[in-house]
Amino acid sequence: HVAQYPHEMGMKNRESSTSNALAVQLDAEGKVKYDAIARQGHGKDKIIYSKLSDLIPVEVMSEHDPSLEKPDLEEVDELTESTRQALMKITNSKIAAAMPARCADKQAPSQYIRYTPSQQGAAFNSGAKQRVIRLVEAQVDPMEPPRFRINKKIPRGPPSPPAPVLHSPTRRVTVKEQREWKIPPCISNWKNAKGYTVPLDKRLAADGRGLQQQHINENFAKLAEALYIADRKAREAVETRAQLEKKLAQKEKETKEENLRLLAQKAREERAGIKTVTDLPQGNEEERERDMLRQDRHKERARERNLARAGPDKRSKLQRDRDR
Repeated sequence: HVAQYPHEMGMKNRESSTSNALAVQLDAEGKVKYDAIARQGHGKDKIIYSKLSDLIPVEVMSEHDPSLEKPDLEEVDELTESTRQALMKITNSKIAAAMPARCADKQAPSQYIRYTPSQQGAAFNSGAKQRVIRLVEAQVDPMEPPRFRINKKIPRGPPSPPAPVLHSPTRRVTVKEQREWKIPPCISNWKNAKGYTVPLDKRLAADGRGLQQQHINENFAKLAEALYIADRKAREAVETRAQLEKKLAQKEKETKEENLRLLAQKAREERAGIKTVTDLPQGNEEERERDMLRQDRHKERARERNLARAGPDKRSKLQRDRDR
């Protein structure tokens, strides 16, 4: 197995004679141990989980392991007694430390040892062949401060590596999830020390109004519909009233114009000296004929004056119309 270098990254020297090839190793079942690649570059005591069986508890892997068997009664009694002695020792030390006056610890009993020196003779050991030595524990002063520094902090060793976490395959995040995970910036409605121009949508998002659910009463819809109907009827009434007033004003205007037209016509006739047929008495037929003849002559004279004032081309046309 050769360590892989994608795009030759991490490779120190290709021309060097040293090789990173690993020797093929076999496990207890005779299979190739591929976890040697993962262990490369680490210490031999470091725990590396590289197989699926490393995740399975020991109880499942080896049910008949002697270390997992239930201990017998003698081992239980021995462990119980040792635990009791340790707890008693801790308790007695704490009780003694809490007492106001501390007494000296009780000394252990003295021991006697028979000693035979290697050099024998009258000049050595006062001529005795053996000596008896008495060993007594030295007295400890209870008020003596500690001779050695025992509270020195030592950095702890590296812990065991954590259990591997098997992650599910990654999946793409949708736009909806991105919007749900989007946290609006913290914008204050009172303080703006640097004088930034904050858009209104950012202020509303920071206010949290979008997270509140608005509940509108159904009576608002009824009120809006009633107001709409009332407004429409009022507009129709105003429009009808305006049309009626417009018609009345038009009729009154036409009446006034007709009166003015009649007055103007009457004034023109009076200025021209012509009397209308209605002004003449009904019984005098001869006078009526004379007035009609007078009107015809008046029209004839007016036509002749118009011909005299008209141009030659227009005059010939009027002459032709007259001859007809």
